[in-house]
Amino acid sequence: MRLSTVDLQKRLNPNKPKRLSLGLAILIAWLAGAIFLFALAPYGFWPLALVSPAILYALLIPAMSGKRAFIIGEAYGTGLWCVGAFWLYTSIHDYGNTPVWLALILIALMGLGMGLFHGFLALVFNRMVGKQPFSFAALWILQEWLKTWLFTGFPWLFVGYAFTEQYWLSSLAPVAGVFAVSFVAVLLAASVVELLRRRGGYMIASIALLVISTSLWLINPQWTKPKGTPDLSVSLIQGNIPQDIKWLTEYQVETLKIYATLTRSEWGRDIVLWPESSIPMFQTEAVGFISEMVKMAKATNTTWITGIPYKDEAAFDAGTDKYPPFYNSVIALGAQADGLYKKQRLVPFGEYIPFEGMLDILPNLAGSQDIMSYSRGSDQQSPLQVRGHNIGAAICYEVAYPETTRQNAIDTDFLLTISNDAWFGTSAGPLQHLQMVQMRALENGRWFMRATNTGVTAIIDHKGRIVKRAPQFERTVLRGDIQARVGNTPFMLMGHYPILIIIALLLLLSYLGKRSTNRERLGQ
Repeated sequence: MRLSTVDLQKRLNPNKPKRLSLGLAILIAWLAGAIFLFALAPYGFWPLALVSPAILYALLIPAMSGKRAFIIGEAYGTGLWCVGAFWLYTSIHDYGNTPVWLALILIALMGLGMGLFHGFLALVFNRMVGKQPFSFAALWILQEWLKTWLFTGFPWLFVGYAFTEQYWLSSLAPVAGVFAVSFVAVLLAASVVELLRRRGGYMIASIALLVISTSLWLINPQWTKPKGTPDLSVSLIQGNIPQDIKWLTEYQVETLKIYATLTRSEWGRDIVLWPESSIPMFQTEAVGFISEMVKMAKATNTTWITGIPYKDEAAFDAGTDKYPPFYNSVIALGAQADGLYKKQRLVPFGEYIPFEGMLDILPNLAGSQDIMSYSRGSDQQSPLQVRGHNIGAAICYEVAYPETTRQNAIDTDFLLTISNDAWFGTSAGPLQHLQMVQMRALENGRWFMRATNTGVTAIIDHKGRIVKRAPQFERTVLRGDIQARVGNTPFMLMGHYPILIIIALLLLLSYLGKRSTNRERLGQ
């Protein structure tokens, strides 16, 4: 029997529900993405991390064209990024001297660009796999993973971060990382939608995974253990240098005085940690000051660790290079200290110029990339050596990269991160950043000490709990103790491979299942 196009559509969609208008669907999707902000720090209303993807899932369930699905996904992603990362407006407008209208346009363009990840998620979900919670959750993790490396990456606004302090779910982080937490949360969200559609079978898998995560929380396995050495006393210095004067040449000496004064009472502690670029000049330009600080550190048996722009003159070849390479770095000096870490993950346009070679075709910018760009540190760097311990380091934004931090945590006893979040003012950005440090501590089973210019300076234990924190926007010192730990979490040993293999299998099975179902329907 030959079927008409109409008959075929009826057979494929026998109970096709009435569809929302595209305009209304776009509005709902945008708002669903926008509300996700309130699931993260500082708001912490984690149920929205379930509601937000659940709404997108519900919008994509009806039969639709690929174009409509992409537009809905793009709208969701745009709302997610325009609102969730609106803290970029502060750095663009307040410190970049960009007019309000242009800053808002740039935020919108950023949102549209990052929204493509959810746009393609929706397109693939609509066209290539079965429309069910497993494929939706798998695609969600795929797009989160892609954000950690595609076009250098922008690994922000992951669902899993909303559950950092919800240990009944984040207990999965030491096992398989933040993506495992995201996967279970998104699977649960989509399964609830199916339950409302009287298709409750998917809830069985969600509940089973929640039983596993809750059991891990209650059993509280110690993936790592104390090293058995005395805790180290640490002083984290928060200079609170205003961003608009931090890099002014005439303020450099004053900045050094502020940090030296704050540190005066801390000599004698095991570790004194200064924030990112707290010495706002190359080490070759601060030789006298550094020598005095090292002298004080050694005299009081203190390790001094500081962020500093590092000019590698030894790597300079006058025959081929215009300038020596320079790095955003952290260096360990003073008593029982050795090591230099060079930042690996650089901020596009902030620390380097993407596609910088193309600047040479513009007469006014030719050669300028050599002045503007930091060099990227190697991904094979040794830990800092401090008082008989190995310390893994992360500078600012790169702590948002789970894999980079995992690699840096291998064979270390504890971790440090330094940052300058003054760029983002009183926005949610610095607190979202802190939440990611908590997740990295939980994934790797290591204590973290975090020193920042304006906050949030904090000490975080191996379970991701904030032990101590300093108030933001105050010139202060945070004192505490940190514990050295040894051993590896499953995540440290295997990284993201387990969760990536799982989602690959789910997508493959869903794709084959949909193709088989379509063939059966067409053959009827």
